[in-house]
This record gives sequence, structure tokens and C-alpha cells, in this order.
Amino acid sequence: MSNEPSQRDIDTQIAEQAGRTGLDHPSRDYPAYRSSLLRYPTQALTVIRDPEAVELTGPVFGVTDVTELDHDLTQGGFAEPGGQRITVTGVVKDRQSKPVRGQLVEIWQANAAGRYAHQRDQHPAPLDPNFTGFGRCLTDDEGRYEFTTIRPGAYPWRNHRNAWRPAHIHFSLFGTAFAQRMVTQMYFPGDPLFPYDPILQSVTDPAARERLVATYEHDLSVPEWSLGYRWDIVLDGPAATLFEEDGR
Repeated sequence: MSNEPSQRDIDTQIAEQAGRTGLDHPSRDYPAYRSSLLRYPTQALTVIRDPEAVELTGPVFGVTDVTELDHDLTQGGFAEPGGQRITVTGVVKDRQSKPVRGQLVEIWQANAAGRYAHQRDQHPAPLDPNFTGFGRCLTDDEGRYEFTTIRPGAYPWRNHRNAWRPAHIHFSLFGTAFAQRMVTQMYFPGDPLFPYDPILQSVTDPAARERLVATYEHDLSVPEWSLGYRWDIVLDGPAATLFEEDGR
């Protein structure tokens, strides 16, 4: 008999988590997300007393490190990558709804077939030699960011039987220091896999969960080129975008 949880087990765990009202952030040992049992900290977090010392062990980014082509994930190959070209744009705001200028925004994602350009991804879907799935940009004076990319495909992730992740793009924001880095995910509207995804469903507040879903805006679509999606990011306050860590 397999020890792998059934879909009924997953549905039960999701329902139980949904009953914990008032929790934007799921518990770190959320049972329906199996790998969280191996990832979450079991000891008290260490207080960082010298953030500059932490940054010495990590990358250091500057304005000159980001080039004009870094925001366009469809460029840089020998040919056009496969899939539907999209534009993703939005504004990064603080808790007073003021724009956050000069913010480093990074994204990474699967290709149109639902496969990452990473050696650990052995999903039997085709790799795209013209798509790395990684991009970055700096927000402008009005806090705006913009990426041109390919709409990612869904992919299996072996969390439970017949488990598939909805199409999504990972976002990383670095704040004003490397130790402030925050990571989240953007989803696409109307995805039929939403009810079956323990990661998304672990966000128990429906309003917070909705803030992780981009909006299709036809005026952002470029004629004969790309479909347009808007996804604003709020770093703090009651309308904050959900991040993977409690600190924002």
C-alpha cells in the first residue's frame, strides 16, 4: 500500500486549513504541502544584528548590473521561444500606497510546456533552448516594473497523486538590502487548477489569495504581439501581497 496521500486526503487537509479563519499566512508545516514538512524551521529564528555582514555572503546588485534586455525573456536566444507571448506589468507600493522606486524585481518561471531550465526538473516535457525563464528589472520613478515573457504551462510536482501546479511566475523583491529579500508567486485568472493546488489554497483568507492572481487588461495587450496582465505588489499594510515569509 502506498504512503502517498490520496486526493481525498489532500482535499480534507485543504478544508481543515481553510477553517482556520483570519490567517493570511499558512502554517509552515502545512500538511497538504508535503515538502514544507522538510523545509520549515523547527528552532527559533536568529536575530540579524549586522545586516551588512549578511550581505557580504550574498550577491550585490547595482543599477548598472541590470541591462535593457533583462526584462524581456523572449530575447537572447537564436530564435523566438515557443508559446504565447505576454506582458506583465504593475506598480510596487508601500503601505501608504506610495511607489517604491529603484526596486530590484526578479522573476523566474517554467516554459510554455511547463518545464524549468534546471537540471533538477526532469518533467518529461520539452525544454526550450531559446527560453531561460529568468528576468529582472528595476522599478522606475513611479514604481512601475514590466516584463515581456511567455505564459508558463502547468506542471506535475508529485506532492500527491495527480498533482499539478497552476501556471505561475515567481517574483523576488530585494528591498533596500539583501537580507530583506521577499519571494512570492503570481497566478493567472480563471485557472481550473486553483482548487487543487495546496500551495495556493493554504492561503486561508480569500481576499489575500485573490491578491496573488493577476488581472488581464486588454489595454496592456500589444497588437499582434502580446497579451497584457497587471499585477501590483504591495509590500506592507492591510492590502499587502502575500509573501513566503511573515516579515514584509
